[in-house]
Amino acid sequence: MSVSALIEPVTGKPGPVQLSEAANWLQGRTLYGGASTLIGYTMALRAFPDLPPLRAAQVGFVAPVGDEVELSAEIVRQGRNVTQIRSEIHAQGKLAHTALWLFAEPREANAVHPGEKPDDFPPQPEDCEDVMTGKGPSFIQCNFDLKRAQDTSGPGAPIVRRWARLKQTEDLDPVSELILMGDVLPPGAMRAMRRRGPISSINWSFNLLDTEPRTSDGWWLSENASQHAGDGYSSERLRLWNTQGEQVLDALQSVAIFG
Repeated sequence: MSVSALIEPVTGKPGPVQLSEAANWLQGRTLYGGASTLIGYTMALRAFPDLPPLRAAQVGFVAPVGDEVELSAEIVRQGRNVTQIRSEIHAQGKLAHTALWLFAEPREANAVHPGEKPDDFPPQPEDCEDVMTGKGPSFIQCNFDLKRAQDTSGPGAPIVRRWARLKQTEDLDPVSELILMGDVLPPGAMRAMRRRGPISSINWSFNLLDTEPRTSDGWWLSENASQHAGDGYSSERLRLWNTQGEQVLDALQSVAIFG
């Protein structure tokens, strides 16, 4: 389904917005986290044009986001190199999504250390089998292609790794594409769950390692790995690589594990 149609109503002006394409991006009773975060990011960009490149974000998934929302964005601080912006999405009169965006100009590098390519980097997407065809949340079926990128399945090490791409990117810029893509997989803790049950993302903090990310044929390698699970929650590390094995995003997320 059209990503452009989802964010088209976001003008950058604060106030109520009707998201006519929200139904195609629902995960249960709320917008899929990548979609609601893209709306917040788009609001920040359109409210304050000519920002430096995005470097990082801290996102809070506070309450369900539906098709009728109220958007706002404000500059928290603007320095010589770094601008920090807060965006908020309100639904039914209450805060539902909040994000602090860090935009920063490049500076002369005093430290250079690229992210490492995993030793077990999978074969290219064209050599991997399709997964989730006809299964999973409707927003996956409508908007994403997924391919297996790990040898194991079922219970095991709490890591989920898949090749993923948007079915339609249209004129979406690469950074917006990564924001929409970054939260697409279930938590790695899914593979350690003793029984089936619902899961819910609570927050998401990410660093963008490449401000002009590129890949082949729209495919990104996505990995969610549980670092610790207990008391009904999992601490997850989320990473994205391009098809050349270059890491483009590094993230942490807290997930509620129900059931």
